[in-house]
Amino acid sequence: MQKLDVLDSESNPGGRLDVEHSVRQRYAAAARNAEPALCCPIDYDARYLEVLPSEIIERDYGCGDPSRYVRVGETVLDLGSGGGKICYIAAQIVGPQGRVIGVDRNDDMLALARRYQNEVGERIGCHNTEFRKGSIQDLALDLETFEAYLAENPIRAANDWLRAEAYADELRHASPMIADESVDVVISNCVLNLVREADRRQLFEEVYRVLRVGGRAAISDIVCDEPVPEQLKHDHDLWSGCISGAFVESEFLAAFEAAGFQALRISDRQSEPWAVVDGIEFRSMTVVAIKGEEGPCLDGNHAVIYRGPWKAVLDDDGQTLHRGERMAVCARSFERFSQPPYAGELFAIAPAEPVAPEAMQPMDCRGEHMRDPRVSKGTQTGADRLPGSSCCDDDSCCS
Repeated sequence: MQKLDVLDSESNPGGRLDVEHSVRQRYAAAARNAEPALCCPIDYDARYLEVLPSEIIERDYGCGDPSRYVRVGETVLDLGSGGGKICYIAAQIVGPQGRVIGVDRNDDMLALARRYQNEVGERIGCHNTEFRKGSIQDLALDLETFEAYLAENPIRAANDWLRAEAYADELRHASPMIADESVDVVISNCVLNLVREADRRQLFEEVYRVLRVGGRAAISDIVCDEPVPEQLKHDHDLWSGCISGAFVESEFLAAFEAAGFQALRISDRQSEPWAVVDGIEFRSMTVVAIKGEEGPCLDGNHAVIYRGPWKAVLDDDGQTLHRGERMAVCARSFERFSQPPYAGELFAIAPAEPVAPEAMQPMDCRGEHMRDPRVSKGTQTGADRLPGSSCCDDDSCCS
């Protein structure tokens, strides 16, 4: 566990912290020389490290391994890809049919990642990885394209600046760096806490935007058990060191919810803190969340039964599911509950007589609504069947 002393106001004599400048400077230096204080000890799958140059391994700074949530054939987006380590691990997992995109705005880190792009591709047998320059809170703007424009159209007056802004907006809409619903999984390793607080809502909205329906975010980051006081937030070193910008644990989850994510799960959480400052504990936590299908709640006579062990649970739509009870759910929720990670927690009961989509009526998914078994079974329940009938003739179910 790392114990840090709080720096005094002399570390920021102006009283105002330029977060982006502090982070850019520190990580530019870390791309050239390894800085152990920037990362937590992480055990990666050794087989994926064999093909990586030592320079990339040594310049990796993270607090988790979100590549564990990547699958074969997927399109992966790594936010704050740095020297490319997680990207190159993910590239081996997704294979030739998959694709990995790393986004970072630090020129030194991008240079490090790109330096070995061809070499790693040859070693793993496919060239399925690329690195783009951009801000993770603005995934629509390709900064290299924008910088090319600025080189030809330098800003010398206010009108030049306004034209540059208009061109940036045009790029976002006409040629987004990462298009809407184009990614299967967004991963990130200890980067979101480096984004200034004013941009974090947009950051989560951007993650949601680029994911396909059913896609997921797997984010490893530093969280804290208490709010970070203002004096710590104004410290350059503590912010760029993943301390001052840490999310309070509950607020980290709330940010996913506010963006529209469902099925949030804390898949990993350090038991012992990585650092302690002024009694506040900072630790690594990994959250996995799903982008569900949006749309109206329509009643198709579907039901689910929650297995337990809790007496009742509250779903993301605000509906209470009681253990062992047949609960009414809308058609959209039923489809969601039939897929991971819900499938193993519930028994899904489809109606014996399907309701046509155009005949479904709106329903309120909030609260708690029981489903009459007769509704699920429909009007044709079949003939009576007693013990000793055909189902037990071969002793397969009654022995």
